[in-house]
Amino acid sequence: MRKIKKNDDVIVIAGKDKGNRGSVQQVLGEYLLVGGVNKVKKHQKPNPVKGLSGGIVEKELPIHISNVAVYNAAAKKGDRVGIKTLEDGRKVRVFKSSGEMIDA
Repeated sequence: MRKIKKNDDVIVIAGKDKGNRGSVQQVLGEYLLVGGVNKVKKHQKPNPVKGLSGGIVEKELPIHISNVAVYNAAAKKGDRVGIKTLEDGRKVRVFKSSGEMIDA
C-alpha cells in the first residue's frame, strides 16, 4: 500500500518550493506530479505537424516523493504516514503524530 496517493493534499518539505502546498495529480513510481509545484519554463519550437505553437511554455515537472509530506489539516502542517491494519483485515493510512485515519 502506498503512503502517498493521487488527490492527496501534500506540502513540500525540501527544495526550491519548500512550504508550497498542492494536490497530487499523478504518481510516477518514486516521483509525484503535484499541481502548482516545481514549475519550470521551457522554450518550445513550433511544430505545425503536431499543432504546437512556439514560445515559452510553463509546465510542472515531477518531484521526488521524499521531498513531500501529506498535509494534516488538523495540525496545519506536513505529517508522516503509517499503515495500520483494522480488526476486519483492512489496511488504512494513519498520521504518525495523532493516529488519525486518512482513509475513511
